[in-house]
Amino acid sequence: MKGYVSLRIGKRSISWQIQKKTVLYTCIGLLLTCIAAIVSLGMGEMSIHPLDVAKVLLGMGTDQHALIVQQFRMPRILTAILVGAALASAGAIMQGILRNPLASPDVLGVSGGASVAAVFYLLMIDSVSTKWLPPFAFLGAMVTTLLLYMLSWKKGVTPLRLVMIGVGIKVAAGALVTLLITFSPFLLQNKALLWLTGSIYSASWTDVWMILPWVVTLILVAAILARRVNIQQLGDDIASGMGSTLQWDRFLLLILCSALIGTAVSVAGDISFVALLAPHIAKQLIGPSFGSSLPLSALIGSLIVLIADLIARVAFAPIDVPAGVFTSAVGAPFFIYLLYKNRHQ
Repeated sequence: MKGYVSLRIGKRSISWQIQKKTVLYTCIGLLLTCIAAIVSLGMGEMSIHPLDVAKVLLGMGTDQHALIVQQFRMPRILTAILVGAALASAGAIMQGILRNPLASPDVLGVSGGASVAAVFYLLMIDSVSTKWLPPFAFLGAMVTTLLLYMLSWKKGVTPLRLVMIGVGIKVAAGALVTLLITFSPFLLQNKALLWLTGSIYSASWTDVWMILPWVVTLILVAAILARRVNIQQLGDDIASGMGSTLQWDRFLLLILCSALIGTAVSVAGDISFVALLAPHIAKQLIGPSFGSSLPLSALIGSLIVLIADLIARVAFAPIDVPAGVFTSAVGAPFFIYLLYKNRHQ
């Protein structure tokens, strides 16, 4: 077929057919992400030319440039890339299993559950050390997903019930966070609010090495399960008729989604709308196939968080604005547009 590229391992054992436009847009996304990363590494209080940044990355830069790029800026850039990829991949999974372009983990309350756990830790347990903040946020996302699944169960779980229950959990989580902040000491409120807005201001190499294996492993697992997501997009009746273990697959994919969200939220806070925007853009470019759109969604998510963090760092210097402010500024109008576009569905 002219529109496809065939990849084979061995003579007959394993083969794939990938659309040429999928390869093209994925390569473009990778190139744009690399360019944005290099530009971001060079911008800040001390500007460094992109060529000098490239020299540092190749081990040929000056000691001063190497210190700034490798120790101060690179952990933040890599964290932005990993967080964006995790959020976008989680959004792609959620939209795939719910068959709804408006679905995303932050809209359905998974991010809200992680936020409740993280704010509870900051305000009630330890506001000084954030050592246990990532596990708390991760646990909050997982518990919320289990609660969402249990409340949605009635002889199985349907996408409509998941959406309805998820919106309710999101509202309840938001109310609980507001209650926690209201009754907390004034000095701790700003710290909690900054985390809720979403920021990678304090990202370090520790954060990078902590989330890197999680993000890579979980996205690879999502890619392996791509056929199960594609089958669910056909509808419950057709999926069951094709022999799919529908409820088990849906539960497994929701757990995978919550693990990605918990990983991202644990180091960057609640960065909104990336999980909604990136998969939708990817599907508009290359179509609804989950296996094709997943890598492009991850790259677009990384690019969105990178650009948002760059604007946050540079636009209002020396004030470092949370990156979540800019993702929300773009995401909220886009969400309203999607609501208007799908008003008759």
